[in-house]
Amino acid sequence: MPRRRARQAQPPETPDKQSYPVRVYPLVPARDTVVFPRLISPISAGRERSVRAIEDAMLRDQRIVVFAQKDPERQEPGIDDLFLIGTVLSIGRMLRMPDGTTSVLGQGETRARLLEIVQTDPFVAVRVVELPETQDNSIETQALSRAVLAQFEKIVRLNSNLPEEMYVAAMNAEGAGALADLIGSSLNLDILQRQDLLETLDAVDRLNKISRLLENELQVLELQTKIHTQVQDEVDKNQREYYLREQMRVIQHELGEMDAQGREVNELREKIAAAEMPEETRAKADHELQRITQMPFGSPELGIIRTYLDWLIALPWKTATEDNLDIAAAARLLDEHHYGLKRAKERILEYIAVRKLAAEKMSSPVLCFVGPPGTGKTSMGRSIAQALGRNFVRVSLGGVRDEAEIRGHRRTYIGALPGRVIQTMRRAKTINPVFMLDEIDKVGADFRGDPSAALLEVLDPEQNSAFSDHYLEVAYDLSKVIFITTANLLDPIPPALLDRMEVIEFPGYIEDEKLAIAKQFIIPRQLEQHGLAGRPKFSDEAVRGLIREYSYEAGVRNLERETAQICRKIARQVAEGKPVTGTITRESLSKHLGPAKFSYGMKEENDQIGVATGLAVTSVGGDTIAIEVTLMPGRGGLLLTGQLGEVMQESAQAALSYARTNATLLGLRTDFDKLDIHIHVPEGSIPKDGPSAGITIATALVSALSQRAVHKDVGFTGEITLRGRVLPIGGLREKVIAAHRAGLKTLVIPKKNKKDLVDLPRRVQRNLNLILVDSMDQVLPVALIKPPEPVNKTKRIASRRARTGSRATHAAQ
Repeated sequence: MPRRRARQAQPPETPDKQSYPVRVYPLVPARDTVVFPRLISPISAGRERSVRAIEDAMLRDQRIVVFAQKDPERQEPGIDDLFLIGTVLSIGRMLRMPDGTTSVLGQGETRARLLEIVQTDPFVAVRVVELPETQDNSIETQALSRAVLAQFEKIVRLNSNLPEEMYVAAMNAEGAGALADLIGSSLNLDILQRQDLLETLDAVDRLNKISRLLENELQVLELQTKIHTQVQDEVDKNQREYYLREQMRVIQHELGEMDAQGREVNELREKIAAAEMPEETRAKADHELQRITQMPFGSPELGIIRTYLDWLIALPWKTATEDNLDIAAAARLLDEHHYGLKRAKERILEYIAVRKLAAEKMSSPVLCFVGPPGTGKTSMGRSIAQALGRNFVRVSLGGVRDEAEIRGHRRTYIGALPGRVIQTMRRAKTINPVFMLDEIDKVGADFRGDPSAALLEVLDPEQNSAFSDHYLEVAYDLSKVIFITTANLLDPIPPALLDRMEVIEFPGYIEDEKLAIAKQFIIPRQLEQHGLAGRPKFSDEAVRGLIREYSYEAGVRNLERETAQICRKIARQVAEGKPVTGTITRESLSKHLGPAKFSYGMKEENDQIGVATGLAVTSVGGDTIAIEVTLMPGRGGLLLTGQLGEVMQESAQAALSYARTNATLLGLRTDFDKLDIHIHVPEGSIPKDGPSAGITIATALVSALSQRAVHKDVGFTGEITLRGRVLPIGGLREKVIAAHRAGLKTLVIPKKNKKDLVDLPRRVQRNLNLILVDSMDQVLPVALIKPPEPVNKTKRIASRRARTGSRATHAAQ
C-alpha cells in the first residue's frame, strides 16, 4: 500500500509516547457529530476516502478513529480542519445504504489525540496517541456524581424526549468520567459544547461542566413546563366553559328558556323593529343579526357585528323635530341674539315662509357664512336652530386631511367607525337638525384623500338623500338637514364645492354696530359674569374709545376681552371694599387698560399741495391713507415708495400718464423730462395694493404739478384709466364708514358704486356729502382749491384811486 508523509500536527501538551500508546488508525471525519467513549454511536460515511477507511478497518482490527470537523461544509478536511481530540471507535456493524453511503454502528473505546497524518490515499490514516481514562473515587467525586444524577433525574422527568432507561443507564455508569460522557451525549448540545466535554480529560472537571449544563437545562425545562401548563389550563378552561354553555343551551331549550346570547338577539331584534329603518337598511340589519345567531359564543367577530348593529339602531331614521313656523317669533328671537346681519336673518325667515306654504316641495338650504373672525357666524347658526325649534350640532373641519373623516372607515379595519357626518347625526338624535360645518375653508388634502371631495355628496341636495358612508354600507338620508358652513375666505374652497352653497357674507362690523353690540350684549353679559349687577355704567365715548384705540378688528372678540378686563379690575375693587367709580369714561380707559394700543386715520389738518386723502379696506375694516407727491429736479423718473403692490404701482403709472397727456388742458407744468416725481404712501411697513387709489394718486399729482392745494375735508376712492375715466371699486361700505370716522365731509366715489349705497347707515349718509363721478374732469373741481382770479392793471389803478378818494373825503369831514 503506498504511503506518503504529511505534515505533523503540533498540539499543545503532547503526551509522552512511553506513557501512552501511539497507534495508526484509518480516519473518518465526522460532520456535526462527536463520539464519546463507552457509548454506542452511529456514523454515516458518504465520502470515498471515509468508505475505504471503514472497509480497510473491517479487514483488520475493525477500529477507526473519529475526529469532528470544525467546518462541516469542508469536503476534504486537512489536519487544521479537525479538532485534535477524537475517539477510537470499534465497529460493530456496517451497512451499505441504497443512496450509496455506508452506515456504521460502533462503540467508542477511548479518547485519542491527533499527532499527524501518515497516509492520504486511498484513505486517510493518522497517528494518534490514546488517552486512557483516569479514575477518581474520592468522597467529593461521589458527592458530585450523586448531585449530577439528581439533576439528571429531574430533567428526564421533565423532558419527554429522554426515556427512563437513560436515567437507569446513568445510575449504572462506572466512574465519574463515564457518567459525564453518558449524560453529555444525551443532552441537546451544539458541536462546540460536545467537543469541549470530549477535550476535558479530567473526569471531575468534566462532571462539573455537566452539572452546570444540567442546571441551565433544568431552568429552561421548568419554565417551558410552566408556560405549557398555563396554556393548557387556559385551553381546558375555555373547553370546559364551551361544553357547559352548550349543555346550558340544550337545557334551556328543553325548558323553553333562552340563554344570554339568545336574549341579546331578541333584544336587538326588538330595537331594530323600533328603529323604523328603511327597507334596505332593515334587510341589512336582519342579515347581520342572523349571522350572530350562527356564530359560537365568544367569537371575535361577534363584537364587530354588535357594534355595527348598535350604530344602525342609534341613528335617527325618521325621528324629526317639528319646525317653528311663526315668522314673527323667529324674527324676534334672531334680533334678540344678534345685532345687524340682516341678510342672514332674512334668508332664514324666507325659508320659514316657504316651509309654511310648501313644506313637501322645498329642499333644505345649504348656506355658507363668509366673513372675518368674530363676526357671529357660528353663534348665528345656533340662533337659527333655536328659532326653527331644531337641534343644533357642529363639526369643526379645520385641519381635517383624511377622506375617511367624512365617509368613515370600512369594517374590514380594526377599530373602524363611521365618519364625522354619521357620528354627528347620531348625536343630533333627529333627522332634521341644523348641522354646522365650521371652518370649511381650512380643509386640507394629502395621500389619504381629499375631504372636500367627499363633502360634495354631503352638501349636494340632489345627492345627499342617499349619502353613502363606508362603515354603514347603506344609504342615509341627509336631505332634511339644514347645512350651514362657515369660512373666513372663499378662495381656498374648491369651485365645485362652492357652487353647491349659497354664500352669505358677514362683513366686518362698523363702529356704530360695534357700539350697539357692546351696549346691548357685551357689557350686560360681562357685568353679569363678573358679579357687578349693573355697575358701573359705560359712556358712549368710553365704548367708542375701546373700539378705536383698544380693539382693532372686524369682529367684537377683542372688544369683549377688553371689556372683561375692565370688569375684572372693578370686581377686584369691589371685593377689596374700595370705592368704585359709577361711570367708565373715555379718560379713565388708560387707568384700567393702559396706553392706547391702536390709532386710526384722521383727515389732514390743513389744505396741502401734493397730499390727498384716500381710503382703503383692511382685514379689520376701512381706514384712510394719505397719498404724498413731491417734485424734484431730475430726468423724468418716477419713484414709488411705501411697499406698494404691482396693481397699485400700475395705478400710479396710469395716473401720471393721464396728467402728462392732459397737462396743457389742466394748466400743469410740461417740463416732465426735467422733473423726478416721488409718490409715497406712509406706513411703509404695511403692504398696500389694489386699484382703488387711482383717482387719489391722480389728484395728488395734479395738485403738485399745478401748485393748487387739495381740500383737507375731501376723500377719494376709485380706479382711474388712461383716459381719465373712474371705474367702480369694492369695499365701499367700509371705506365710507372710515371717511365718516376720520372727520371728512365730502367723499368722491365712482358713479357705478351707487348701488352699494343702500348698505350704508342713514346717519353716515346724512353727515357725508357723497359725490358720484365717472371721470377725472368731475373730480378735480371738487378736490382742488381754486386759484385767486388775476386782476389787470386798469382795475388796480381804479381801485387805488377809489381808496384814495375815500380817505380824502373822510379827512375833510
